Parts: sequence; C-alpha cells; structure tokens
Amino acid sequence: MSSGFLSADQISKLFDRASEGNLPVEADVVGGAAGPAGRRNRWLRTVDFTRPSKFSTDQERRLRRALDAFCNTVTTRLVAEHRLSIELEVIDVQQLTWTNAFGALPDGSVFGTLATAPHEGRMLLTAQVPLLVHALERLMGGSTDEPVKERALTDIDLMLVRRLLSTLVDALSAVWFDLSETTIALADVDTQPELVQVAQGSEPTLALTMEARLERVSSTVVLLVPYAAIAPVAGSFSRREDEHGVQDERTAAAVREGLGRVDVTLRAEVAETRLTLHEVLALKPGDVLRLEGGAGGDGSGEVVVFADRTPVLRGRGGRAGKKRAVQVLAPITPEAGS
Repeated sequence: MSSGFLSADQISKLFDRASEGNLPVEADVVGGAAGPAGRRNRWLRTVDFTRPSKFSTDQERRLRRALDAFCNTVTTRLVAEHRLSIELEVIDVQQLTWTNAFGALPDGSVFGTLATAPHEGRMLLTAQVPLLVHALERLMGGSTDEPVKERALTDIDLMLVRRLLSTLVDALSAVWFDLSETTIALADVDTQPELVQVAQGSEPTLALTMEARLERVSSTVVLLVPYAAIAPVAGSFSRREDEHGVQDERTAAAVREGLGRVDVTLRAEVAETRLTLHEVLALKPGDVLRLEGGAGGDGSGEVVVFADRTPVLRGRGGRAGKKRAVQVLAPITPEAGS
C-alpha cells in the first residue's frame, strides 16, 4: 500500500508467523537513514521479557560460586549420612521470570520448598523422580548390580525423600550463611506442581541447574532463586571480596599481639645520593661521594629510620657510650613519608 500501512490480510499473516515463532528480522538502521517516501526510520530494539536482568552479573557469579562450593561439600555429607555417592556439578545458570523458570523444569520432578530466615523468603529445589527412586533403593539396601525400575513415590518414599532433601538443604544453608548470614530450611515437599506457591509469575528468578550422578544414573537437580528471596540481603551477594563488616575487637587484638612478636630490622639512613649505573661502574678506591643533606652521625643533622624500605621515624644521630645511636624525634606519617 502506498500509505505505508499494512492491510488486514498482511496483519493476519504476521500474527500467524508470530504464533509459529517465525518473527521478521528488521535490518539495522545506520545513522538514522531515511526510509521509503522520505520518512525517517525508527530505532527499534528487541526486548525479550522472558530474560529479566534483575540479578547483576556479580550476583550471578557469586551465587554460582556458592553452588559450586555446595556441590563440592555435599558429596562427603551424603556418603557419611546416607552411604550415597551422589556427585553434583553446576552445568547452567539462567535468569528468567518465575513462570518460565518453573515451566522449564523437567516433568516428573519432586519439589522442595525452601524457607529463608530471618527474612521470610522462598526458594525451590527440585530433583527428578528416577534419581530419587534410585537413591531410595540404595538407602534401603538394594543391589547396585540390578537396574532400578521407575515407579510412583509412596508416602514412605516421600518421608525418605524429605530426609534426603533435608541433608542437601542443610549443606546449602551452611554455604548461604557464609555469604549472607541467612539460613535455609526445607519447608515442604510436593509432587504436584499445582501445589507449589513460591513467587509471582513475573518475579525475576535465577535458575541454577546441576547434574546429579549416582552410579549409572544421570539426572538434574535445579535450584530456583527468586530475587525476592535475596532482596533483603542483596548486597551480600554483590559486594567485593575484600569488603568486610564490623571488625571483631578480639580478633583484631589477637592479630596485633601476634604481629607484635615479629622481629623487625631497623636501619638509620643519614643521607643518600643517586648515581647512574655508568657512574657506579666507574667508581674506584679512594673516590669521594657527596651525599645529599647534612651528615647526621655527629649529631648535627637529621636521620630517617626505616623498617625494611618504609620510613617510620625521624631522629637525630649521636652516641650512647661507645656505640652509635639515634634519638627519636617524631614518627613519620604516611602523608609525610609520601
């Protein structure tokens, strides 16, 4: 159409293509070039609302590192408490809305709702039924040589699953507390997705997927972290590694006491001079070097006392009996020494 508007038939075709996921791709506009009929093209930017950006890159990185630490420690705990050699490894981290993250969970999963304290947050830990059935068979003394048949979980199975998930959550809570001084507890276990109520559909959610390996079975364990669950302590997941909180006076006193027993060599520098490497190589016995500043060995000039290469004191040279000595005049502050 010469007017530049789409006809009803063209609009219908566009909707059909969109429903099939076949969206048209607009060519980039360079420098705001004029379009057809002399009209200026509009700047267009595609926005994917299924990919929120509420979690910063630093927060994603720290949460993944926390989950890596959890994976490294939980294996030992499972072997000690349940005689289960389950290996976990983080394989993917995505930021989605809650609806999309929850909808992407594998079918046939068990949902463990997690509660954070002291802030009332909610998270979700899921594991697939085949992995849990295999683990339960081993817990009840099943043979490792016989393949495990998939089956529905009974009420007794769910009690054992709750205990197994509690072990995972306790290990995760220890890592979480180190980061944000908050704890995590297993609040509920469900097998029906309709019963899971954790976050609003549009809530930005970080989906952390782990691969779980138990003998010949490989499955996935997913942790969904809505932003609302970490919002009260979001700064704890984004501060720099070298930042620290309130100083512990007892720890500081112990550090000072320990450092106070370290031997330090002091040297007094009367004066200095600077030479080029050529001048140093040209020195011969009997040459006299002129120092910058007055000599303080006879008490007429000021000397600087160094601890290693750091100037710490100003003093005056002299003697104490038959030995040379330095009388301290004043400390050197960092500003004065710079």
